[in-house]
Amino acid sequence: MAVTHRTQSTPSTATDLAAAVRDGHLDPVRVVAGSLDRIRRGDAFVGAFVALRAEEAMAEAAQLAQRGDLADLPMAGVPIAVKDNVPVTGQVMGEGSLPRVGTMQSADHPVVARLRAAGAIVVGITRLPEFGLWATTDDPEVITRSPAAPEWSAGGSSGGSAAAVAAGFVAVAHGNDGLGSVRNPASACGVVGIKPGRGVVPRELGARNWYGMADNGALGATVADTALMLSVMAADPSLADVVEPSSILRVAASVKPPLQGARTDTDISRAVFALAALLREQGHTIERSQPTYPSQLGLFGTMRWAAVAAAGVDAAEDASALQSRTLGLASMGRRLRPLIKDEQLEAVRSRCELFFEHHDLLITPVFAKPAVPAERWSARSWTVNVRSNLAYSAGFAGVWNLAGFPALSVPFGTHPETGTPIGVQLIAAPGGESLLLGVAAMVERLRPWPLPGVRVG
Repeated sequence: MAVTHRTQSTPSTATDLAAAVRDGHLDPVRVVAGSLDRIRRGDAFVGAFVALRAEEAMAEAAQLAQRGDLADLPMAGVPIAVKDNVPVTGQVMGEGSLPRVGTMQSADHPVVARLRAAGAIVVGITRLPEFGLWATTDDPEVITRSPAAPEWSAGGSSGGSAAAVAAGFVAVAHGNDGLGSVRNPASACGVVGIKPGRGVVPRELGARNWYGMADNGALGATVADTALMLSVMAADPSLADVVEPSSILRVAASVKPPLQGARTDTDISRAVFALAALLREQGHTIERSQPTYPSQLGLFGTMRWAAVAAAGVDAAEDASALQSRTLGLASMGRRLRPLIKDEQLEAVRSRCELFFEHHDLLITPVFAKPAVPAERWSARSWTVNVRSNLAYSAGFAGVWNLAGFPALSVPFGTHPETGTPIGVQLIAAPGGESLLLGVAAMVERLRPWPLPGVRVG
């Protein structure tokens, strides 16, 4: 498939849209109608959404326009997308499973409630792989593609949300991250994605929050938009005030995978070191260094990943309707589940805390490999998917879920062979969300990335 042109003009940013609605310069009904129109024209190709809330969203936008506190709403009239594994009132929550056998939701998840209270309008529900288990987003009916490079997967598990932002359907989207599920698709689609530290945003993500690993996060076309959404989800307005760091940072750069035996692609390594060089040019100190990870790091993550699959299968009304890769991973999860201990998370966290006693920021790849083809991975065996996922991720993202530290993917160039976006991961100690956003804003100013839109051929 040749990439020849973009199908749409770029919409305004979330921050600009909200300001215009608050000032009365834009009607939220018009804003929402524009988002829905872009989705209708482009999503048959991208595959970002599993459901649209067209009538509901338009009605909610009309109601919003009449609110007396419109001028005080930080996300007034901003169309957003929500991943299909948190409750949205009046929607079936399918968790990426076909058929969508979930129950109709009677209440919003806390982060959805906060976003709506801030004036955001949920225009649709985005796709994810079954139970959010995989690093690609597809099912027997739809393959979710990276709008920046449609022959390649949008990633996972928040692949639909990342694709929706990258396509320009919405400026911001909700996602969640158990082993890289925000940063992975953010990198694959060329957008910003942040996983906050443990406890910053309400979780309530099944199977004990992925046995301690999962957090809700935000994806956006710009750093400011991502920060705005995160600030609302966290109920912390200060996070929206993005400020580039003014003091000299102690920065470590590492391209060595946390998982033993994995290898990092050369061009991805070059991107990490190029970003490090950019920070050095701004006066920050750089050294090549990485935390000393526990030797059983891979086991700690894998047993939780498999146990989440087991929990999903055990709760399903009809397990025979689930994908064979999910059933296979669940079988392994039932055997590994008794080995899960809270002390394992503390072991990873304490090692990482020691590292950040001497560093303010760590930069690494998000992935070890450039991309995964946009194919029907859901039809393949669980062993093929597990091998692919582990080789692709190499633990670069997942270790920070185990540690509970904040981490962010910032776009930084494209891969010369595949043409796919490259995301570089920024990691900080707990409480460092503002630092990550500030550094990402500096990168955005110095090395801006392509604007959203769908590339087709």
